[in-house]
Amino acid sequence: MNADRESLLAITRKLSVLGLNRGTSGNASMRVEGGFLITPSGMAVEHMSPEDLVRMDAEGVPQSAGKPSSEWRFHKDIYQSRPEINAVIHTHSPFATSMACLRREIPPFHYMIAVAGGDTIRCAPYALFGSQALSDAALQALQGRYACLLANHGMIAAGGTLQKAFDVAVEVESLCEQYWRALQVGEPCILSTQEMTEVFEQFRGYGNWATSPVRKA
Repeated sequence: MNADRESLLAITRKLSVLGLNRGTSGNASMRVEGGFLITPSGMAVEHMSPEDLVRMDAEGVPQSAGKPSSEWRFHKDIYQSRPEINAVIHTHSPFATSMACLRREIPPFHYMIAVAGGDTIRCAPYALFGSQALSDAALQALQGRYACLLANHGMIAAGGTLQKAFDVAVEVESLCEQYWRALQVGEPCILSTQEMTEVFEQFRGYGNWATSPVRKA
């Protein structure tokens, strides 16, 4: 368990160093036996220790001291509904959040959209942070995906490992930045369904992303 706590804290620190989260924004979790570990509520990462991470059971009941992130519900629900996912990262990163505030789905303007698991990165409808309504909206947007935007809020990234979830979060933020920059000039050219199908075929053996795309409806 100590190794899990150290790994989760290390990833949380990297998110802060890269500017994907600032201050007390965002949260991260990883599946462990019997439940999951999640970052605490309202605590800046520079003040966080491995012992501050909160252990939750599979139903979202705290099993250790401390108050879990207010977003624990969508972490719990993702783990319950997606057995292939073992880590979830939520960020308020600048460009993903900007696109989320526009409530704009990210289309296949670049082939790397495939890392999120499908032809698009959906934007979930707005709901109050920490609410069951937000979790329900996120689960819908994440169907067949490893990432989604949350309207007027931020981004969720997930993966089979903590590193995969982190990699997806970084790539989605990069894609949102590229899309934002392209929109300053005009409407980007969008790849066709056939072109994206070819991307998914190529991704079957494409390095770190080889097993990432799930491409469902």
